[in-house]
Amino acid sequence: MCVTKSVSRRFFIWICFVAFFFACSVDSLLIADEVPIKKRLPIGQFLTVTSPVDDAVFNRISTTALKLQQQASQEERPAVLVLQIEPGTSQFHHIQGLAKFLTSSQLSNITTVAWIPATVTGPNVLIALACKQIVMHPDAKLGDIGRGKPLEIDEQQAILALAQKRHNNKINSAIVRGMMDQQEQLWRIRVRSLEAGTDELESRVITKDELETLRKTNVTIENVEIVKEAGVLGTFQGSASRSLDILVSQTAENRLSVASLYGLQRESLREIPIEKENRKVRLIKVDGIIDRLQESFLVRQIERAVADDAQAIVFEIDSPGGLLVASITLANAIADLETKKIRTVAYVPHEAISGAAIISLGCDEIIMHPDAKIGDAGPIEMRPGQPFERAPEKILSPLKVALRELAEKKHRPIAICEAMADRSLKVFQVTHRDNGRVWYMSELDIHASNGEWIKGAQLRETNGELLFTSNGVRANELKISESPVNDFEELKSRIGVPPGMKLVPIEKTWVDRVVFSLNHPAMVMLMIVMGVALIYVELHFMTGILGILSVLCFALFFWSSFMGGTAGWLEVVLFVLGLGCLGLEIFVVPGFGVFGVSGILLVLASLIMAGHSWSFDFATNLEELTWKTGQVILSLGIVVAFGVTFARFLPSLPGFDSMVLGPPGANADEPRLRLETFPSTTFINDAVSIGDSGTALTMLRPSGKARFDNRILDVISEGPFIMADANLEVIAISGNRIVVREA
Repeated sequence: MCVTKSVSRRFFIWICFVAFFFACSVDSLLIADEVPIKKRLPIGQFLTVTSPVDDAVFNRISTTALKLQQQASQEERPAVLVLQIEPGTSQFHHIQGLAKFLTSSQLSNITTVAWIPATVTGPNVLIALACKQIVMHPDAKLGDIGRGKPLEIDEQQAILALAQKRHNNKINSAIVRGMMDQQEQLWRIRVRSLEAGTDELESRVITKDELETLRKTNVTIENVEIVKEAGVLGTFQGSASRSLDILVSQTAENRLSVASLYGLQRESLREIPIEKENRKVRLIKVDGIIDRLQESFLVRQIERAVADDAQAIVFEIDSPGGLLVASITLANAIADLETKKIRTVAYVPHEAISGAAIISLGCDEIIMHPDAKIGDAGPIEMRPGQPFERAPEKILSPLKVALRELAEKKHRPIAICEAMADRSLKVFQVTHRDNGRVWYMSELDIHASNGEWIKGAQLRETNGELLFTSNGVRANELKISESPVNDFEELKSRIGVPPGMKLVPIEKTWVDRVVFSLNHPAMVMLMIVMGVALIYVELHFMTGILGILSVLCFALFFWSSFMGGTAGWLEVVLFVLGLGCLGLEIFVVPGFGVFGVSGILLVLASLIMAGHSWSFDFATNLEELTWKTGQVILSLGIVVAFGVTFARFLPSLPGFDSMVLGPPGANADEPRLRLETFPSTTFINDAVSIGDSGTALTMLRPSGKARFDNRILDVISEGPFIMADANLEVIAISGNRIVVREA
């Protein structure tokens, strides 16, 4: 029994020891595995080298490079500095100083990359030669350092010394001589490697003199081909250089492709000024339903930020979406800020769905909370009393075009952006056949690439059932957004806002508050009712003040609609034209005909159109148009009810009875004569006849009131104005219209 216990105890101790050893070994393996993973995530920064290169450009590049190297050393991560070299002219001594810095030991831990998106010639070529690697656009060219003219001897020696450093193993002295001298002829050959025990062919680019010298030796030369003819400018195209395996390491179409080649995060694409504390960052909140009023308000917010010389604008987006046209307009307005060198960041703490997702795609960067949602931008049709339906293809097609354009501008996967609106679109992970770059494309785009992209697995979010929607983590994996952040403070740190700096949303001005108030349906109806009612009352009192107030009501109506984004100059022109037609009908053309009807229709059309926002959806347009038409008709119905009440009760109210017109010369105590009313079976021509005489009670301009015996009737002058108390003669009767002239 004791022996058994002893053996068991030893066995138990042995098991614990083995378990401890195994745990330590696994932990060591995990730690050892973490280091390479961390090292495989480089930090990087893009910088644009503009011309002319001077001390300011040199200081910016050197300061950024040294800070990048310091950060890489502290975090034990590789660093990549990408210099986008733009065409231009610079002084040779400035270029030479920058080239020496880039090849110095100060940047030994940084991979310097020259990105050539367009053809670069002249001294600026030296910057590319000084970098460790060169990436070019396939159609771009690099070379012709002297721009067709011979260089000074000391300049040639300095450039050759740079090439002899072999900082870039794709460059040698022969290639540089070809760039400097157009009479130089270059050859590409293959020779047996000089290393003992090897039988491999080594590729070289040499000059004609070097080829002749090499032929005098016993070296075996194979595959001799001309790279550059004598008398031709020494420029090398990106695609040709890549096929020859000289000068360039890779070719790329844009910045995003360059970043993918080196495993850089999307944040590195944005160029951040060195002095972060001097940055002007503005915050604009996008929340609630996105409609025309919200669109107009946000456009004004953006214009204020631009006028304030903002260097960056953060859009805090938390919205379920809204109108399609308004969302696309806002997204394009934000995307166009790139031309003004303004950085735009979409911060999504909770959700950016439908139209809000479209607005987010217009920003340079999308930074989300890990659990936030983005996507589901498919258009829908809303019909009264019916569930919503997916919009037809005629609406989906222009939306997909808009999403494609936004994706191309901001270097995001086009297929994923389109899948936000088209649930039938299947998206696949693809790999570039040459450089191994991972991207996401549709079946059609893969086929159009002619084998450039290798098709992989289909994304689970595009299974044909639902529109593409993802959280912050997944969106970052699919290259839609940047690395997620947990809160607003982390966002500030990410975009380079100093910790002590507060980002306060741009507040609504008093103009914004007035616009939002006046665009409320109740206020819209009130302005229409007041505008028409004041004109009606003005025709009775002729004070002038009521007419001015009526003009003010309509001016506020159209101004608020204009600022709210639902009206333009067309509505204003139609309204003024309608008033002009009514004026012609009343004061110039006798009768009630074309001008009167046209004026009324134009005024009604302008009032209805001023409150209507057009969209792609016909059903939505019809519904909103019906609502706005009913709103205007109800307003006019209120005016009619007011007019009837006004005519019936105002003369009997104390204080207002004196305002009712009476015959001239009447005593103050004499009862006021009321307007004659006729039964429905009685007509004007039963009361007066052509040739009857009367007296004008008011001035006829050209309409007014006149007395015929004991009747007071509405009359109109045949042309000129007639003063009160003038003798009148009836010259024509048309229905209820009595035309008179001065007797």
